[in-house]
Amino acid sequence: MPIAVDIDVMLARRKMSVGELADRVGITPANLAVLKNGRARAVRFATLAALCEALDCQPGDLLRWEPEDVAG
Repeated sequence: MPIAVDIDVMLARRKMSVGELADRVGITPANLAVLKNGRARAVRFATLAALCEALDCQPGDLLRWEPEDVAG
């Protein structure tokens, strides 16, 4: 998928666990893991906003676009 999720980078910078972030955001650790591992197909803006608030960051710190490798 061309969208990469860098939640683990921000967690490391903030010295925060997945469980602590899930509690602060109000989602289950399992759902946070799905998002963190890039397996989510969508994210609600409310969840993205809560992640940014909990991690004191911008959406661009959590999500980035990577072009897909197109083999010709």
